[in-house]
Formats: sequence, C-alpha cells, structure tokens
Amino acid sequence: MTDTSTSMHDVAIVGFGPIGQMLALLLGRQGHDVIAIERWPSPYDLPRAVHFDHEIGRIFQAAGVGEEVRAVTDPVPDHYEWRNHDGEALVRIDWSGNGISGWPTASFFCQPQLEAVLAEAAEKLSTVTVRRGCEAVNLVHGEDHVSLTTTGPEGPGTIRARYVIGADGANSFVRSGMATTVTDLGFFYDWLIVDTLPHDQATWSPMNWQLCDPARPTTIVSGGPGRRRWEFLRLPHESIEELNTAETAWQLLEPWGRTPANTTIERHTVYTFQARWVDRWREGRLLLAGDAAHQMPPFAGQGMCSGMRDAMNLAWKLDLVLTGHADPDLLDTYTSERSEHVQHAIGMSMALGQVICVLDPDDAADRDTRMIAAGADPQHALPPTPPPLLGDGVLQRTPDGKRAPGVGHLAPQYQLTHQGRTALLDDLTHGGFTVLTDGHAPLAALDAADRTFLTGIGGHIVALYEDAAPPEGYLDAPDGYLPHMREHGHVAAIVRPDFYLFGTAHDGAELHNLIAQLREQLQQPQAPSAGAPQPLLTTAQQ
Repeated sequence: MTDTSTSMHDVAIVGFGPIGQMLALLLGRQGHDVIAIERWPSPYDLPRAVHFDHEIGRIFQAAGVGEEVRAVTDPVPDHYEWRNHDGEALVRIDWSGNGISGWPTASFFCQPQLEAVLAEAAEKLSTVTVRRGCEAVNLVHGEDHVSLTTTGPEGPGTIRARYVIGADGANSFVRSGMATTVTDLGFFYDWLIVDTLPHDQATWSPMNWQLCDPARPTTIVSGGPGRRRWEFLRLPHESIEELNTAETAWQLLEPWGRTPANTTIERHTVYTFQARWVDRWREGRLLLAGDAAHQMPPFAGQGMCSGMRDAMNLAWKLDLVLTGHADPDLLDTYTSERSEHVQHAIGMSMALGQVICVLDPDDAADRDTRMIAAGADPQHALPPTPPPLLGDGVLQRTPDGKRAPGVGHLAPQYQLTHQGRTALLDDLTHGGFTVLTDGHAPLAALDAADRTFLTGIGGHIVALYEDAAPPEGYLDAPDGYLPHMREHGHVAAIVRPDFYLFGTAHDGAELHNLIAQLREQLQQPQAPSAGAPQPLLTTAQQ
C-alpha cells in the first residue's frame, strides 16, 4: 500500500512497539485499514518489559497469537516473595497456576521475542501496513481526518487517517500535538537494570523475589526463558554515571555468584522510575496509549500490562465508531475508564515501591517487624489499595443514573463445551460482546430490535447449562459462570469485548432493559453510516 496525500487510512499508529503492534493486530483483524509507523529502522533487540499477567494473556489470545506467545514465555510456578536482609519473608504473593482469565497468573518473557511474534502477525494482515524508519514530524487536524507529515529513507511524505493513535512512548510526538496536561506524583528512583544470559542451568526458587535490604534494595526476576534480570537501587552517594558501567554491574552481580565465567551481560542501563499519567487521552481524532499516556514504577509489573489494556479498550470502541455503530463521543469513555484503572496500578506500584525503597536501617527494621507480624500475607502486610475497577464509562446504571454495583471489574474466562468442542469462552465466540444467560429462558424477553442490535455490534449469546446442553447451548465448566450468577440471583450478564462486566440482570425483562442501556450508552446513531462494513454474524441464533 503506497501512501500519498490523497489516500485515507482508518487509523494511523505512531510507534510500533508492543502496544502499537497490539493495536495494529486488533484493528487490522477487525478489517480496518491501519498504517503503523516506527522511527527506528529495525526492531530494538534488547530486553525491556519482562512480565504480563493472566488478563494480558487473554488479550494475546483475542489477538490470535496466544499459542505463539506461550511458546516464548515462562509461566511462574511458585510465588513472588519479598525478603529482608536476614532472608525472612515480608510478603509472599501466590503467582502459581492460572488466573481467572484462563491464563497463567504471571508469565515472564524477553521483549524482543514477544515483539517478533506480534509484529509478524500484524504484518501478515492485508489490512495493515508497517513502515519502519519513518518518523512523524508534524500533524494537522482536518475536518474528517488528521494529516501526518513524515520523514524517512524515501524522503518526506504525508499520511492521512481518520484517527491517529500515539503509542510512541514517554516522549510521545502525538502527545505534543495535544493540549492535555499531565499529573505527576513526584515519585522518582533510579535503578540499574542488568539483563543477563546465565550459562548454567541454575534453579531459581522462588523464580522472582525482592531483597528489601536497606544496604541495597535489589530485584531478582526472570527475564524470560533462559534469562535473569537484576535491578539495583541507586544509593544517595552514587551518580548515575558511575552506576551505569559494566564494571559496576559485575561488582553487584558477584555476591549472587554471577561472573563472566558463567554469565553474559546482555544489557545494563539506568531507568528512572516515575508515577504520572496524562489527564486527557483523547483530543478529537488524536488518542494516546501505553507509555504515551502513563508511566509507573515496575514493582507490580503493570507497565506494559496497562498499555495492553489501553489497546483492548480502545480497539473495540474505535471499531464501533469506524463502522458507524457508535457515535465518536464514545471515545471519550476511553479516558474516563482507563485513567482511573491505571491510577490504581500506579498507586499499587508506588505502595510496593515505598516498601522496598527503604534505605534507613531503623525504618527498615520497623517495616520488617510489622510485615512479619502480618504473616507475610499480602492482604495484611501491604498497604490497602482500591480494587482495579474501570472508571466511569460504558457500564450499567441504576434507575437513578448511578453506576450499578459490581460492574466494571474483570470477568472470568472458563472452558465451555459447545457442539462437541471444549475450549475457552473466547475461542468459542471469537470475542466481542458476550451475553451470558442461565439457559434460554431469559432470552424470551428479547425482541427483534434487541437481537438486531446485538448482531450489529458483533455480539454473541451464550446460553449456559450445567448438565446437558441443547445443540445451540453451552455446557458450563464446573464451578464456572452459573454458580456465581445464581449465588447473586442473576439470570444474565453482559461482558464487554475487553472482558469487563457491563452489567447483570435478575430476569428477562431486566435483560431487555440492560441491552437498551448498552445501545444508549454506545450513543448509537439512528442507522450505520453509508458503506460502513458490517461485522461478521457469529451470534448464536436462538
């Protein structure tokens, strides 16, 4: 696909790191014309992010690369532990097994390998064009598009797109074209990151832990299959320049038994951990995602994870807007939902950082006494944080207009059986809005308009049964959806494409009203725009 001043793309993505790659994958798979530009001519081949959680695994699954990602990651087999100078456990967080999304609770990876998987999948799509060595240097807002001026090996060029997403990092060019402000919490710590390739087959147990020693707080974690990472806090008397040398890295690794004889240092660099977010993530046809919208300390491993959640939230909303099934003002909920959610991640990361970044021996002793007395139980040893819920947005309302209780949290993914096939929910439905019902009875209250609306937005009806299911029904997993729904008196629930709960219903009439609420909140136009592509009909016909 050749870019000229007259061609028009649906979406232009500035930055082709993991968040830009995920956005290109999700939007390209939905049939949208996507162009992604990256100022560096070739992929960065050194580690950076190393962790993702079960929810992000589900996003990889939704993007069609689940098995490829599993092949280049290490799931955590045990717990994440924090220890003091004497080796006593201060907190122990269980990371073993699968999380509620049907994926390992925590997985570790090498970013260049992960990016290779995502980039290859995106570039295979006929709907996606990727231009490396291409830098955006100016942008101009048009009435129905944004024009990007670019430079690269082929000289200056122009890219026109209906929407532009800045996934271009902390120094985002796209953000510089917006008037938004930034909230900065003033949380700054410098850490030396040392990524290594051990030559031996040492067993690391636990796989991931924190040394909360005031003499030198240290992080020891997996760097993905065959790799290990150490992170060392810069002490007050040290400069960044003297800390960030190979000689210093080897000196700090020596007490851990790592020497040039058994280890290769793949990279050493100093990062300044920060805590801040952009106050408005959308201005007209410009949007931000990932580090362009927020930065956080790495202690909870939620930096890249938060960017992936941005991509998943934004992709389904852009899809509805681009296909004419929702008003563009729907995109304002991207900021309100994701900003509050990411502030939870930032707050949690800061709280953990304030535990480990203690340099005063007396303060460390007080911390140790308190946390050991709590039995290393994270529920009692760590500072309390609010639950990770979406902020105000596309969520069920009570009759008085307030947000309904319980909505906006991540919904689980169980294995179901449908027409002889047993698989995870999303593999059976292929994603989108999912209406879970207790059998078929609640569906009798739906009218033709409800069904037409659900089909138009790519919705799926999943009628659940606990023993034997009719041909069009789904056999629930043991301890799956139905026990939870019945415990709360629900006959139906609507789960959004990004896996968050939109709302629930106690009977068929409430389900009909819930669908009406969803239609209203999507701010759906009276009719889809002329020529807008229609989603593939995959809704089970009842």
